Amino acid sequence: MAATEALAAAAGSYPVAPGYTVNVRSGPGTQYRVVRTLPQGARVTINCQKPGQTVTGPYGTSKIWDNIGVGEYISDAYVRTGSDGYVASRCA
Repeated sequence: MAATEALAAAAGSYPVAPGYTVNVRSGPGTQYRVVRTLPQGARVTINCQKPGQTVTGPYGTSKIWDNIGVGEYISDAYVRTGSDGYVASRCA
């Protein structure tokens, strides 16, 4: 991991997969409504994570969904966290 990536990870900010616009949903699955779209090159802060629908993206297949705001979730398969597992606490 590059030094800048290590610093970003320590601060809880992670890059979204390059070349993708990512739908932010109201819950942990594609059946939830889209509340907004993240632009290419976006970075996100993960507040907590929870299991949900399995999604395949540029960083593999994952059932982990990242909470990035109140009522805002994105699939962890589109976020470069450097891990296939949880990197934040579980959402309540």
